[in-house]
Amino acid sequence: MKKRNKWVVTFLMFFCTFFVFGQDTLRMSHKEFISIVKSYHPLAYSYRLQNQIAEAEIQKARGNFDPLVDGKNGSKTIDGTQYYKETNVGLDIPTWYGIELSGSYNYINGEKLNNSDTKGGLYQFGVTLPLAKNLLYDKRRALLDQAKFALEMTQAEQRLLTNELLLNADNAYWNWVRLYENYLLQSQTVAVNEQRFILTKKTYEYGERAAIDTTEVASQLQSFVVEKENAYLSFLKATQELSLFLWTENQQPYNIEQLIVPSQRITQAESYDNYGVLLALIDQRSMNQHAALQYYQQKNNILESERRLKKQSLLPKLDFTYNFFNKENYRAELIPFFQNNYQYGLKLEIPLFLRQARADYKIAKYKIEQNQLDIDYKQQELQAKITAYKNEVLSYQTQIKVMQNNIENYKRLLYAEEIRFSNGESSLFLINSRENKLLEAEQKLLDLRLKFINSYNQLKWFNENFEG
Repeated sequence: MKKRNKWVVTFLMFFCTFFVFGQDTLRMSHKEFISIVKSYHPLAYSYRLQNQIAEAEIQKARGNFDPLVDGKNGSKTIDGTQYYKETNVGLDIPTWYGIELSGSYNYINGEKLNNSDTKGGLYQFGVTLPLAKNLLYDKRRALLDQAKFALEMTQAEQRLLTNELLLNADNAYWNWVRLYENYLLQSQTVAVNEQRFILTKKTYEYGERAAIDTTEVASQLQSFVVEKENAYLSFLKATQELSLFLWTENQQPYNIEQLIVPSQRITQAESYDNYGVLLALIDQRSMNQHAALQYYQQKNNILESERRLKKQSLLPKLDFTYNFFNKENYRAELIPFFQNNYQYGLKLEIPLFLRQARADYKIAKYKIEQNQLDIDYKQQELQAKITAYKNEVLSYQTQIKVMQNNIENYKRLLYAEEIRFSNGESSLFLINSRENKLLEAEQKLLDLRLKFINSYNQLKWFNENFEG
């Protein structure tokens, strides 16, 4: 009676599990899952913010070319004597080619002015022109160029990181599906063995089977029940791992309050229909368009900008400044420039040994060489990965077909063994052996399908890293 009650409880647990799956579960498709990860995962959101930071860096670099307005107003009086009263307004305009334009209006009056001061209002228009260093390239232009290259570099890096996140999520989803189907497979096996136990017990009661046969069936059933529980535990664990990718629109972790199961089978993955097209598409890709190489190419542009800037330090600093003056309410004659109302100057700076400039230029060149070596290595690495993933996809697809045929053979052998057993020509031991072989093959097929999908996902998200 105790043994009978035990099997009743087992059957009720099995029934209740499927009742829960049918009534109080949520179903999630692969498309829905990936969409949630793309939209709400905090890492994906963080990567998008990083691109916005890089865009802000460009705006910051453009600020070096912003015109500058300045003004000053002041006076000085001691013992009733007004030394001076001065008002000054000026505008400086830096330009792309290192030329700086300036203009100002200065009004000054007082009883004790410097000899160089001009009473009244005075307009000034000036230009500063670098004749050697900073003429072809300067720090302001370098910072803006490097900010633009850094944006492209950041976008390439964030594309790589985002697709790596989606690859991990994709693989986690299909592993979750595999474990769910393994649980269903174990549950089906338990159900078949429960029926076999009932039939064997009846035949024993009718005197057609020995008592040892019921022990054989019960032992097999208990083994499958344990495997089923382990499979269910593995599925629950995978569900928790999958929850790491599930977040709300406010970047808050999604609390799983109900059991979630996949809404599609592992055989419904897109990989089975699309892998041929994907292989052909990747063969047509130019490796230079891959985000990993784009990253190094933009880094090379930054290093090249730095090299150009360091090269300017090898030149002498020679700046020419010219200012034109015009008194208020005075008609000016602009031409010729060097006859009246003007100021000019030449400023020359030459480091005697140029040791720092020469060293900085060498360092910049060596960094470019290092980066080129990184590009060459990365290109070979990417090509090797493509070849490996393609071979895996084709190999696993072949193994899946072989395993499917093998399973059909195991099913025929099991069916034939059951016929022989019903005719008294076989034993439960042989049936159990056939059934174990079939179960192992079906689990092996699930593993092969997952490996095939994982290899396909490697190629799929690898392909997403290409530009255009």
